[in-house]
This record gives sequence, structure tokens and C-alpha cells, in this order.
Amino acid sequence: MHRHEEGDPDDLLRLPAMREPTPRPAQTVTFRNEAPGEFYRRSVQDETAAALARARAAFGTHHELVIDGRAVSTAERSVVTYPGDAAVVVGTVAQAEVAHVELAVEAARRAWPAWRDQGAQARGTVLRRAAEMMAACRSDFVAEMVFESGKPWAEADGDVIEAVDYFRYYADRAEQLDQGVELASPPGEDNRYLYEARGVAAVIAPWNFPLAILTGMASAALATGCTAILKPAEQSPLVAARLVALLHEAGLPAGVVNYLPGPGEIVGRALVEHAGVDVVAFTGSNAVGLGILRAAAEVREGQRQVKRVVLEMGGKNAIIVDDDADLDQAVAGVVQSAFGYAGQKCSACSRVIVVGSAYGEFRERLAAAVESLVVGPPHDPYALVPPVISADAKERIEGYIAIGEREGRVVARGRRREGSAGHYVAPIVFEDIERTSRLWRDEVFGPVLVLEPAGTFEEALKMALDSPFALTGGV
Repeated sequence: MHRHEEGDPDDLLRLPAMREPTPRPAQTVTFRNEAPGEFYRRSVQDETAAALARARAAFGTHHELVIDGRAVSTAERSVVTYPGDAAVVVGTVAQAEVAHVELAVEAARRAWPAWRDQGAQARGTVLRRAAEMMAACRSDFVAEMVFESGKPWAEADGDVIEAVDYFRYYADRAEQLDQGVELASPPGEDNRYLYEARGVAAVIAPWNFPLAILTGMASAALATGCTAILKPAEQSPLVAARLVALLHEAGLPAGVVNYLPGPGEIVGRALVEHAGVDVVAFTGSNAVGLGILRAAAEVREGQRQVKRVVLEMGGKNAIIVDDDADLDQAVAGVVQSAFGYAGQKCSACSRVIVVGSAYGEFRERLAAAVESLVVGPPHDPYALVPPVISADAKERIEGYIAIGEREGRVVARGRRREGSAGHYVAPIVFEDIERTSRLWRDEVFGPVLVLEPAGTFEEALKMALDSPFALTGGV
């Protein structure tokens, strides 16, 4: 018996249609920023004051390295002093050597497969628990940074809540990435795009955001299934030790995060060059960052991957004030950006360019605001401009001020804090600085601002972009 098929032969012979990818479901936004501290409330003031008292009582505490979940002592120690009074020892910390880098990389590599295989949801649970724990004791993290990094209350609080945000944000994002992407598939195939953890991440952090940036780089690595080795800045290892302790308390397995304070030229270099390190995340100066990029590009013996490098480097940021701006808001914004935390941010305003007829009035209001700024110790809740981080930083910034005094004109200078052992630099504003000057082009990283006029907005924009840096800016 024969079966007769009818129909267009072209239709019968046509290949089955490709299965189109399933549209990805709309992402549910679960992330919310942690709210900043309400320091106008007496209860918040009292809580912060109590935390500062607890921090003072713990001055001199020593912190060891942490490798594979265990404390490791060393012969060498570093002493951390209070920028507001260099005679005050805040704490001491062990100093890692190259041999400790070897141990930490081995521990991180051993811990990696199990941590990777837990999946993003299980990893996210640990990171969200860490976020809740940090939020619950935020005043103690604030106090740690007030004394270690010289951060005023609100600046230190902002550092903590940013760290809390990073834990939650990267936990959310990693879970979204873990779902993968379904691709268009020919008949008989099922094609999906998936993300895999790369391996061991070396996290090399700065001192000016010693908790937020360290937590951000580390939590991104941990959320995506990497293990991490944290190398804090030499000026701010104590808050990093507190972070590592919190992560272990939140349930992070041994070896998943390791703590290696020490000199950058020894510990940082060894991490960047190690064949067992897969990712390097760095925040700091241009010179160091570009050196890391060059060193990580070389494939060394035993290295089975090309290292990924994530760099966030310096800034020489400009704010443009147009001629129709609200000058009250513009002055307040410029002052906070340029002189908050003594200008020790890669995102701080270091050049302000004022368009047309607004220049004279803006200059006058800015000068009055700068001369009224309270320069004082960061433990004082009324201080806006704290000391800079170290004696070396103070000397370097004063060198740039000397350039400004030779090459330009002083518009305003804040009150210098006399009779103190702290590293204080009075805030200062210059004008008539040539655009070839080091003061216009270098990252000063201190409370030094250059003020310049522009004829039009287009000219102001061209001036703002005339910089070897490209980080932030404002209008």
C-alpha cells in the first residue's frame, strides 16, 4: 500500500525553522541604596560618639595576616597613626612577604572550585548577610575610618553605606548573569551563553575609600564565583581587617578571601606577577595602575590564562558653572567637591571654569565660602576639611601650592590650623594659572582648587576636556 503525500515540494523540503531565543524576563529591581546617616538627629550623634569612644579604647590593637581562614603572624609590623595627631597610634598590622603571597594564592586556588560551584544564589546569600551585618554595626566602621583615614563623620558614613550597597548590588547582578542567555538554536541544538568565574582575583585597594572601594572590588569577584586576595593600602589596613573578619563571620569559607597587608612594591607586585592570579582589580594612581597593566600583560611560566586587569585611576576633574547657573548651589557644590575630605578623592573638583558674566560674582562668593571653612580633626563633627593622610602627602601638596603662588594669584585661603601634630593643609583657590602649568594638569590630591573664566560654554567645555585624565566632571 502506497501513501500519497500532497503539497508544494518546496514547502515539504524546506528546513525546519530555527528556534528563536526565549525573550529574557524583565529584570526585577531589588536593589536600593542604603540611606546616609542622619547626623542632625541626637540619637545618631550619640551612637557615633559611642563608637568613637570604643575605637579609642581599642587603639594599639594588632592585626595578623589571614590566609586560608587562619591568622598568620610575621616578624615585620607596620604602625598606623591618626592623621589628626601623628603621635597617636591607632593600631599595628603584620606585613606580608612574597612567601605569604605564595601561600595565599595556593589557598585561594584550592577554595575556588567549591566556591564557584555553590552558584550565584548561595554566594549572594553570604554577601547579603554581610551587608546586613555591616549596616548593623556601621558606626564602628565609621569610627575606624575617622581615626585611620582621617575621614570626617559624614564622609566615613558615606564610605560604609557604599560598601553595603556593593554587597547587595553585586549579589543581584551575579544572580542575573547566572541565568545565562538563551541563543537562537538550529534544530537539534540548545545554545546558551553562560558566564563562568575566572579564578583568583587580586584586589589592590586605595586608602582614600578604604572600605567602599575595597568592598566593591572584592564583592564583585566573590559574587561571580572568584576567590580573592585583598591587599589594602599601606595607610589603611585596619578597616580592611575588620571587613575580612566580618566576611568570615557572615559565612565565607576559609580560603575564599585572604588578607595580605604589606608594601605595594613587594606584595602588590608579587600578586600582579603571580601565574596563579587570574584577575587584578586596582584603584589608585595613574603611574602605579599603568605599571600594573604592563606587568600583568606578560605571560609567565606556568600561567595558563591571560590576566584580566580592571583599573580605576586618577582624575583632574572640572566643574563648569554656566552664566545662568544658580550661584548659591554652584558655590556649595564646588566647595563640597573640592574641599570635602580635603580634596583627597580622584573625583574631587580641582578646576572650576566659570562662563561669562557669572565669573565675578561666583569668585566673590566662592572666596567667602572657602575662608569660612572649618579645618579641624575628623573626630570633631563640625570639621569639613580634615588633615591630609600623611606627612609626605602634606609636603607634596604644599609643593603644588608653592607653584600656584609663583605662577598665579591667590583668590582665597582657608584658616590654617596651628599648634597641632596633624597633617593639616589650609584650603586654597588660585586663578590666572596657565593651562601648561603642573597645577592645571597634575592630580594634586589635596584641598587646592584652580578657578578660571571662559567666554562661552563651548570654550569652557574645551578647557575642561584639556586634561590627561578622564574620570568625572560636572556642569
